[in-house]
Amino acid sequence: WTAPDRQGRFSTGDPVKAISVHEVGGPDVLVLRDVDTPKPGDGEILVRIMAAGVNPVETYQRSGAQGYSPKLPFTPGADGAGVVEETGAGVTTLGRGARVYLSSSKTGTYAEYALCSEGQVHRLPDRLSFAEGACLWVNYGTAYRALFQRGAARGGERLLIHGATGGVGIAAVQWARLRGLTVFATYGSQAGRDLLGSQGVEHVFDHTDPGHGAAILEATGGTGVDLVLEMLANVNLETDLDLLARRGRVVIIGSRGTVEVTPRKLMGREADVRGMILYGAEGSELAEIHAATASAAEVGALAPVIQEEIPLADAARAHRLVMEARSLGKIVLIP
Repeated sequence: WTAPDRQGRFSTGDPVKAISVHEVGGPDVLVLRDVDTPKPGDGEILVRIMAAGVNPVETYQRSGAQGYSPKLPFTPGADGAGVVEETGAGVTTLGRGARVYLSSSKTGTYAEYALCSEGQVHRLPDRLSFAEGACLWVNYGTAYRALFQRGAARGGERLLIHGATGGVGIAAVQWARLRGLTVFATYGSQAGRDLLGSQGVEHVFDHTDPGHGAAILEATGGTGVDLVLEMLANVNLETDLDLLARRGRVVIIGSRGTVEVTPRKLMGREADVRGMILYGAEGSELAEIHAATASAAEVGALAPVIQEEIPLADAARAHRLVMEARSLGKIVLIP
């Protein structure tokens, strides 16, 4: 077989490498190993991975935390972008050499190659790099589902993104501004504040300041926000309820523990708390996410922010970084 180089040309490939997890544990269980090259069957596509996105959920899978109990061994990773290397029988949408991004795979994206079903592979707009393409699925898909499919966001509403400087937070900022929402966003460092400023967010608040909730409420004229996207519900959910306007909604994107809330804060406002998970999207919802992402990316409305590109062999360091409180965009692995 042959493998495309970084420019997408085909040449003799090196031995195939992948991160393999043989036991649950800390970041050091992420070990680079030689693996067999996957062979696509009917309806499958083999993709040469040029960049793989790193997400917090993969740290839970690796460690067995938050209820995850992975089948060992496995290669982590759902986000990726690269070039179609080979297609199986019946594949009609993409041919060899096509630039693509992935919405998961069958073999994991922390690797030089990933085997995918045809429905997991999507054409990558020419204006985006492979590293940017590795940000599209989990970040922009999660933000879109949280905002529009679960949060029912509408133009003109006030949106609070609580923890807005990570990969999903920045994606939510860009979707919200595209759809005409007024964005209120929190950050935890000066670098985070600067990043939000570069994204055109005018209403920014330091979530390390105990008074930030009161400042947000004051900025809305005391009426509150219509929608909250919450990245750390176990810390913030109770105080989020104080910031809601009448019939406001909180969509929980992330949580790392339990929390106690006061139900009467919901009752008086007739407000809602809604959970979401990207992989809860089905059928027409998935089609909507991919269609919206493709059209917005093609016209330059989506611009992924990459915190750092890290060699695949250093996946353990990437897992440490992605769980730091002051993340700034997406961490990407480069095979």
